[in-house]
Amino acid sequence: MGTAQAERIARGTARALGTGIGWRPEIADAVEQMPGIDWVEVVAENVCPGHLPASLERLRGRGVTVVPHGVSLGLGGAEPPDAGRLAALAERVAALGAPLVTEHIAFVRAGGALTASPPLEAGHLLPVPRTRDALDVLCANVRIAQDALPVPLAVENIAALLSWPGDEMTEGQFLYDLADRTGVRLLIDVANLHTNRVNSGADPAKALAELPLEALAYVHVAGGVERDGVWHDSHAHPVSRPVLDLLTDLTSRIDPPGVLLERDDDFPAPRELERELMAVRTALARGHARRRGTPTPTPTTGPAARDAGEIPGVDGPRQRIGLAQAALLSALVAGTPAPEGFDRARLRVQSRALAGKRADVVAKVAPELPRILGGGYRGAFLAYAHRRPMAGGYRRDALDFVRQVLRDGQDVDGRVRGELREWLLDRSGPAPRSARPGARFARATRRVLLRR
Repeated sequence: MGTAQAERIARGTARALGTGIGWRPEIADAVEQMPGIDWVEVVAENVCPGHLPASLERLRGRGVTVVPHGVSLGLGGAEPPDAGRLAALAERVAALGAPLVTEHIAFVRAGGALTASPPLEAGHLLPVPRTRDALDVLCANVRIAQDALPVPLAVENIAALLSWPGDEMTEGQFLYDLADRTGVRLLIDVANLHTNRVNSGADPAKALAELPLEALAYVHVAGGVERDGVWHDSHAHPVSRPVLDLLTDLTSRIDPPGVLLERDDDFPAPRELERELMAVRTALARGHARRRGTPTPTPTTGPAARDAGEIPGVDGPRQRIGLAQAALLSALVAGTPAPEGFDRARLRVQSRALAGKRADVVAKVAPELPRILGGGYRGAFLAYAHRRPMAGGYRRDALDFVRQVLRDGQDVDGRVRGELREWLLDRSGPAPRSARPGARFARATRRVLLRR
């Protein structure tokens, strides 16, 4: 590892975090009352700097560290990270007084001017190819983000339902070179290592042996589920034994600065969450004991990499990666032919997963829609998603979905149609109509007229 890279890692070293849990509004009260919570992580895009949830403010008042975790930068995408998104992420760092900020090694959108094709949104994290082109682009994007953010950046390995053909490196080598060339810190998700073992045969122990563990910022632990031979990183199930064993393996190599339990859906009772945290602490203790009883493993030096100097020009790699990502995303969300070399069965699995993710997130962004449509919501949304790729954020997706239902829904009864029209009128403007003076009276009047 080069001296320049080591110096950047030293400057970016985050303080020890301890044991934490992902803060979500659904479990905010439970998190506040849990014993032994040293820190929490929040989805950066879900908090507003000027209006932090009272629960987060109380946690911060007690000295609990809050780390923002971004999901929309798309650092692995062909385009440079958007300046507005970086500025918004920096604002959240400042509002939360965070010691570091994290994002993903993934792409979330493709197309546009770089490829002269329609812009497309995935609505979720998609893997980047492990090639020299992709690494050059990722390193350049990470450098841009590092320069724009006021605290150290750590990037997370993601779970993948599909693999790119023609990978030139293992996951461990790819992450090693990324850290070596940029000095970025690593957020290692051991649940994602397990996912990639099941879905692509990747060896998580080999990946751990290849990582520059001195660059470790913290560790994620989460649950998932296997369906039809594919592991889905659901964050809605208990943490499995293989994932806890990987945490023990990692801890036998190095004492991680922090470990965090993620849960995003199907939240259990507080006692069950506490039991999961206890299982995490037990896995950590096993790793500590193993490390005390054996010599510290010598880290793998990884592949020969360029020292952390200037990243070469990336105009050519950006266009090549942009074309490849646009072709893949179009196959996943717009039904175009599968790019050569991809497993078509896995593409279908990923396509269904992306549509299901859209349906789930829109249901959270606009919870009135499942209430209005009842049991027909999911089927109607999946039919809409199959015909219409996501081209904006989830708020726009919800609006477009309702417009589509109103255009095509001959079978939608008058009451549902009226409520959907009312919802659309309320949400279509720059601010909800319900927040404007006199809106309550106007809404009541419209409801009377719609019933006639």
